Amino acid sequence: MFIKSIRNLVLVAIPLFSASCSYLGDVTGLQQAQIRIPSAKVARGPIEVRVHGLGELRPGQTSTIVAPPMSGGLLQIIHLVKTGTRVKKGDVVVEFDPSEQEYNLEQSQSQLEEADQQIAKMKADQAVKAAQDKVALLKAQYSVRRAEYKVQGNELLGAIEAKKNLIDLEDAKRKYEQLQRDTQSRASADVADLAMQSASRMRAQMGMKMAQQNIDNMIWKAPADGVVVLGQNLEALVSGSGSIRVYSGMEIPEFKEGDQVYPGRLVAQIQGTSELEVLSKVLETDRGNLSPGQPIEMWMDSMPSKSFSGKIKSLATSASDASSADTTSDYLEALSTRSFDAVFEVDGKGEPLYMGSSVRFIIKGNSMQDVLSIPRQAVFQKDSKPAVYVRRGEQWESNEIRIKYLTESRAVIDGIAENAEVALVNPDLQKDKVKSQKGALASFLGGSAQ
Repeated sequence: MFIKSIRNLVLVAIPLFSASCSYLGDVTGLQQAQIRIPSAKVARGPIEVRVHGLGELRPGQTSTIVAPPMSGGLLQIIHLVKTGTRVKKGDVVVEFDPSEQEYNLEQSQSQLEEADQQIAKMKADQAVKAAQDKVALLKAQYSVRRAEYKVQGNELLGAIEAKKNLIDLEDAKRKYEQLQRDTQSRASADVADLAMQSASRMRAQMGMKMAQQNIDNMIWKAPADGVVVLGQNLEALVSGSGSIRVYSGMEIPEFKEGDQVYPGRLVAQIQGTSELEVLSKVLETDRGNLSPGQPIEMWMDSMPSKSFSGKIKSLATSASDASSADTTSDYLEALSTRSFDAVFEVDGKGEPLYMGSSVRFIIKGNSMQDVLSIPRQAVFQKDSKPAVYVRRGEQWESNEIRIKYLTESRAVIDGIAENAEVALVNPDLQKDKVKSQKGALASFLGGSAQ
């Protein structure tokens, strides 16, 4: 009976031991599979440079419409198109109430007519006075001549009569000279009076011209084809105490017909559609292979099924400064990667594109001939420097390299031999994983990992 029990235990233990050996064999095979490092060869040949990126569609030219700068307080909007409206050059975008300026124009016209009448009357009066002065001068001149003739006959007269004739001559000359001075003074005064009336007339003319110009400025037309974007009406938020309170997330209303606006306030913008641009950035590694004029191909997220052509318009000569970043993400990106501002021209093909749309683009850069390249995943960072792991027999050794250019899938490098075998994963990390697995296995078996 005892022997039979032992035999049964042995029969049960043998399958369990076999299963355990099979499991251990599977685990050992898993370890061996994990330490196998995928690799690739260093290849020599041409590399086609293609730069992929994202950008934002914006107008090449933007025109602003502001309330006319004029005295008189607030202006009232009587006509205004809505945001998003596509307008043609010459279309009326906004119109202000011109009633006050029309009143000023009528006032200036009345002042001009009055000034013209005053000038005409003044000229007539001056002409009459000038004629009277001329007659008086002729009479005075005649009196002098007559007194001179009397003096010439003094030899035939007595002393008293002769003296009287001399006194009469001096008196006639004095009156003649005084009349000449008075005539000249009166003529100067007439000229000054006429100048004053002419100045009044000129002021009236300037008032008319300014009023007419203000009336013309009450109507703003689109300077070019584009899309209307209305400004925000901060005046609508003014409280009874005259203060404006704005808080985060608050929706500020746009201008609309009937609103009042201060002179000089931005009312609307016309985003031109005849010239379109894409604002983007290119990495430092791509900057050297790009130049203005190179063709690009792009796709709008709003119209993903259509492609658009364009070319590089301008490239910045200095990298973007992190201090000028608008958001925290842009600031961190500027710190981690060096990028250059780029502007691309776009051929919109007459399509109704929307400003601010996201754009995906591809730039075919200058191709590189006879260069060494490896897959990008074979490049690692070691001691803050780019490096690759090269097979040396059964071992992987790190080798520092110099990256000349990066594409989406390849890295153009220098500092490693052609046909060298490089690891596609980090061998050091793989060793750490294997060690941890060995430790777990030893714990399972009740021993220690060596």
